[in-house]
Amino acid sequence: MDSNNVDPAADTGPTGASQNLSHDAPKGTLIAIGGAEDKTSNLEVLTRVFAYAPADNKTVAVIATASQIPEEVLPAYEQVFKRLGATHVHSLDVQDRKAAKDPKTCEAVQSAGVIFFTGGDQMRLTHVLGGSPLLQAVRARYQEGAVVAGTSAGAVALSSTMIYNGHAADALRKGAVKMSNGLGFVDDVVIDSHFLERGRFTRLMEVGATNPEYLGFGLGEDAGVIFHNGGFVEAIGPGHVVIVDSHDMGSSNVADLEDGQPVAVENVVMHALIAGHGYDRTTRTYLGTDTLAQRLRERTPV
Repeated sequence: MDSNNVDPAADTGPTGASQNLSHDAPKGTLIAIGGAEDKTSNLEVLTRVFAYAPADNKTVAVIATASQIPEEVLPAYEQVFKRLGATHVHSLDVQDRKAAKDPKTCEAVQSAGVIFFTGGDQMRLTHVLGGSPLLQAVRARYQEGAVVAGTSAGAVALSSTMIYNGHAADALRKGAVKMSNGLGFVDDVVIDSHFLERGRFTRLMEVGATNPEYLGFGLGEDAGVIFHNGGFVEAIGPGHVVIVDSHDMGSSNVADLEDGQPVAVENVVMHALIAGHGYDRTTRTYLGTDTLAQRLRERTPV
C-alpha cells in the first residue's frame, strides 16, 4: 500500500539514512520482494530468503511496523519461517517511536540471522524507525552477516530514496510520484512493488525522467531480487522483475514543466527478468542464465 504523507525520518541527515551505514561492504544479504509472496505451498521466494541465514544463526526477527494488521501478519510469517527451519521467530509489533527504542526489541534483532520487514505503509516504516536504536541494530546485523529482507512496502523502503505515493494513472505528470528518504540499505535504485499487477510502469518512468541516475526496480508479486556483492542482482520467484534504466535517455521536457503537466521522455530502456536471470547495476547490463551463474560462482563470499 502506498500511503499518507507523514513526516519521514528527517533525523537521518541530508543524504538519507544510508550515511549511517559503514563504508565497508556488508557481510549480510539484502533481498527485496514485490509483495504477495507464496506463504502456503512451495514458498519459493521465502525459501531463498531463509537460505541466506548464517549457518550458525537460524533465528528470525519479523518487524511489522508497516502493517495495519500486525495481529494477522505476524502469526502468518512466524508459521512460515518455522516451517522453513527457524529455531526461533521474534514477532515484533513496533508501532511507535517509543517501541523502536525498547532494549528488548533491539536485543531480539541483535540475536537474529534473518530480519524481515512486512508490507503495509512504507512511510509509516521510515517514520517510526528513522534514527532509532532499532534501525541501528538492523544495520549492525546487516554489516555482521544477517539477511535483511522486505516485502511490498518493506521492500520499497529498503533504498535510500523511496516512492511513498503516486497513482499509476496519474504518473508521467510532473510531481505525481512522491518521493522521500528510505531506510538506506541500497543507494542507486528506487524500488516499486506489485509492479505489473498494479500497472506501475509510469511511476518508475517518471522517477527516471527526474533523476536518470537511479535504476528503477519494478518487482512483481511473488518475485524479488537478491543484491549480491559485486554490484549485481539475481531475480527470484515465479513472477517478473522489471528494470527501468533512464541513464541514457534522450530528450525530456520534465525540467520545463509545471506540476501536473504531462512528461515526455525518449529512450528509456527496460528489461524483464525472471528467476535465474540477473542485472549488473554497475555496467547496467542484463545477465542471462549462463552469465549470472558464472557471476555467482565468482562473487565475493559473504
